[in-house]
Amino acid sequence: MKISLCTITFRHHLVSLEDLAVWARANGFQGIELWGAHARNMAHDPSRNATWLAGFGLSVPMLSDYLPLDGDADDLMRKTADLCRLAQRWRAGKIRTFAGGTGSRETSAARQAFIADRLRMICDHAAGHGLSLLVETHPGTLADSLAATRALIRAVDHPALRINFDVLHVWEGGDDPIRARRDLLPHIGHYHLKNIRSRADLTVFEPANVYAAAGRRDGMVPLFDGMVDYRAFLAELSDDPEAEASLEWFGNDCHETLRRDRLAIGGDRTRHREPTVRSLAAM
Repeated sequence: MKISLCTITFRHHLVSLEDLAVWARANGFQGIELWGAHARNMAHDPSRNATWLAGFGLSVPMLSDYLPLDGDADDLMRKTADLCRLAQRWRAGKIRTFAGGTGSRETSAARQAFIADRLRMICDHAAGHGLSLLVETHPGTLADSLAATRALIRAVDHPALRINFDVLHVWEGGDDPIRARRDLLPHIGHYHLKNIRSRADLTVFEPANVYAAAGRRDGMVPLFDGMVDYRAFLAELSDDPEAEASLEWFGNDCHETLRRDRLAIGGDRTRHREPTVRSLAAM
């Protein structure tokens, strides 16, 4: 399995991509999943691209963004085209978004059909660039449970549509992650790995809290310290050496938590000498 870290982890940090790349490689990561905002903010610098990152022994598996399915169709396609161009610059084969902003049970059939149509449009464009569109399993979307995700896949009915399997959110939706993974396996393109202390703490992952610099981080725990049994889940993934996953850490002590989780996962952890962090620059 290939493990990446996410630049969204460092959304409130003053740290350069170069420093992250040096640190990631030294700590056994194979890739860096770029947050769409970070990719756009580096668009003015042509020297930052896939070839440059490959010099660190790393790749970008996916650009994670939030495409505006609800808005004007021309605006949606313009933003999709920009994201696809950025993905090609970084040689990322996948772009990620969410299936709307309301849960499957709260969304009318007509609205679900509208979201499926919009996703099909994006899939067409992504496929024309040799990319897959990944929809993340997430509460408050049309992929908030196994049944809803399967229905969405059927409704979109496009070969470029894949699933970003967020293990915690699958569990949050009431499904067993191992059984859901087996069911969705032909459609899974990536995995997000994170954990929680208890169900009572799940609100810490609500967007308003996650993206707030002063948001609550209590309840976010290292991968093997929470409610989701990652030892069992990752044992399931051992049969797929080509699987790609990202450690999606939103809490404090970013470097230390990621380092320990990567070490605990094991696998290909080729280590280099731990770098001395140089002067930091804005991402």
